[in-house]
Parts: sequence; structure tokens; C-alpha cells
Amino acid sequence: MSTFLLAPDKFKGSLDAHSVASAIAEGIRRAIFDANIIEAPMADGGEGTLEILVRALQGQRRRVAATGPHGEPIEAPVGLIHQASTAVIELASIAGHAMVPEGRHNPLLTTTFGVGQAIRAAIETGIEEITLTLGGSATVDGGIGMMQALGMTFLDSGGRLIQTQLSGGDLAKIDRLVWDKPPDNFENVQFTIACDVLNPACGPNGAARIFGPQKGADEAGVRILEAGMEKWAGILERMTGRPLHEEPGTGAAGGVALPLLALANAHVVPGVDLVAECLGLAEKMIGADLVITGEGKLDRQSMMGKVVGAVGRMAQSAGVPCIALVGTAGEGADECLTLIEDFYALNGPIEKTAERLADLAESVIHDYQ
Repeated sequence: MSTFLLAPDKFKGSLDAHSVASAIAEGIRRAIFDANIIEAPMADGGEGTLEILVRALQGQRRRVAATGPHGEPIEAPVGLIHQASTAVIELASIAGHAMVPEGRHNPLLTTTFGVGQAIRAAIETGIEEITLTLGGSATVDGGIGMMQALGMTFLDSGGRLIQTQLSGGDLAKIDRLVWDKPPDNFENVQFTIACDVLNPACGPNGAARIFGPQKGADEAGVRILEAGMEKWAGILERMTGRPLHEEPGTGAAGGVALPLLALANAHVVPGVDLVAECLGLAEKMIGADLVITGEGKLDRQSMMGKVVGAVGRMAQSAGVPCIALVGTAGEGADECLTLIEDFYALNGPIEKTAERLADLAESVIHDYQ
């Protein structure tokens, strides 16, 4: 009996990772009715990571009052895992790019304030470990919104209190800060920051220059954000004596990791590695005849902390062949063939993606036998 391990990411804007795995499984069963199929849907720290972890670890879900990327009221999901000793907070579900209506993407105006509210709510229930997943953000505010919600008071160059909810465009206004109202016991909370990128906060590969345009900033906006991030990193460096401008991971989610690495008990891990470990993916590969991964768009970025590259690398190490089923293949997709044996693309409209993905899986498995 053939054993297939299915470890796909979501198809963004179309199917979540569980639905992708289910569609592929359906296609395989059409081709091999008695196939042994192990479904292990994946994530890289972005949208859907909370759901993957909660399901895999048989956790619970709660909702807390918070604000979204433009300050609108939302109910933020919080996962509880490891016998409710660890909270999982997914930035994409609170200040995510997908939460911003078309035409309103502008990281000068978006905030991580709601992320801080969710963190504070978790800590106030007695949680001492928080896994914060940072992919898919709409923000480049350096985490100042988050820190404001965590009780940090900011002053401008005139010594005036900044009372409005802070967003990316406010970074350059900050001159001094006082952390006068942190959550009780914050100093004992351990943060695991799950990132899908390891960019620094500042510089040519930093949060503003790389992610600002992706989130709607024009050239002038990028310059404002970069100047603000430089200033903010400098303030934190003077407070802590720790060089932060170019520290890997401080640019994730528009700089959210920056103040946590500076001021909290925090460490950065690749999100895809965290998920793979929680799923026991390496152990699941033992005895598999074929690993099938996938994502909505396969391109050069797929090799850089994303699911397809990570799963392909693990399969290669385990000596198990790996292929990818994807929505489309973009620039640099062929470079992924150093880690996977082949890829197959739907190359069509997103309508009926699940049905078309099942058909593709059936066809591929027929040919693969």
C-alpha cells in the first residue's frame, strides 16, 4: 500500500491549508482507492497558523475584544495550547493585510494596537508563554501600536504626550517613552516570535523598504517609514544597549519583533519550523512513499522560509521524493526544483479550486505510478 504525506500551505484567497490537503487527498483516492494518506496541513507563521497549531495540538480557541488595522473594533482569536499554558496570537487575524479593504492599504495609517490588546488580555489571565505569529501583516509601525496597548507612553520632541492611537506614520514623531503601565508579570512572560522572514528593521532589506511597498506605501511613504524606523530602533538601542538596527527578524511584520526582542524575554524562530515541529512532520515522513506540498503561488520566495521550500528540504533529508501542487508558477519557480522533484500548476481562475485541485492530484498520481 502506498503512503502519501500531504503537507501543503493554504492557497491564499481561495482555500485554507486543511481544505487544500483534503482536496489533494480526494484526488489521490480516486487514483488509488486504498492509499494510505497522512494529512498534515502546514503554515509559515502567517494567516492560518493559529488554526493549524490549535488543531494539531488539540487546543482551544478564545476571542478577546481588540481593534483592527485601522482601529475598528474586532473580536481577536487567541489559541490556547499545551494544556492552556501557552497562548497563540496570530497577527494576521488582528492587523492582517487581508483585513484591509481594497484601496485602503497604507502602512502609514495601520496599527498593531490590537495585537498589544490581545497580548495584554492573555497575560492578564495568567499566561506566561506566548507564541506570536507575524506573517501577513498590514503594518509597518515598528510595533509602537502594540507597545502603546501594552502600557507604553510616548512623547514627541516637545515633550508632549502623544494620545492618539499610533500607526506607522507616527514613528518619526516619537522622541521619548515611558513604560509606565505594563501588564502585571510581563517580565516573566516568554515570547516565541514565529516569523516567515528574517529581515532586519532598518536598511535596504529592512521593514520599510522591502515590505512598505507591498503594503501600499509609495516612495515618499517608504522614506517616512524608514526614517521613523531608524529613529525608533535608535531609541530602543539607547534604552537597552543592544544593537538592533540590523538584527535578523526585527523587521518581521513591519518591525513588530523589534520592541519585543529589545524589551521582553523573546526569541525569533522560523514559523515554518515551529509548525513542522508541532506537527511532528519529520516523524510523519518516515515510511512515506511520496510527500506532496503546495501553495497558491510558487516562485523564488518559496525557497525563503516558506512551506514548499521547508517541506522539500525536510523530504530531501529524509530521502523521500517530494512534489508540489500549486495555483500558479511565478518567477523563479524552477529554482525550487533543487528541493522538490517536480511541480504542477492549476493555472486557471480560482473558481472551483478544490475540485480542480482534486482533479490535478488524481492526474498526477496516475502518471506518477
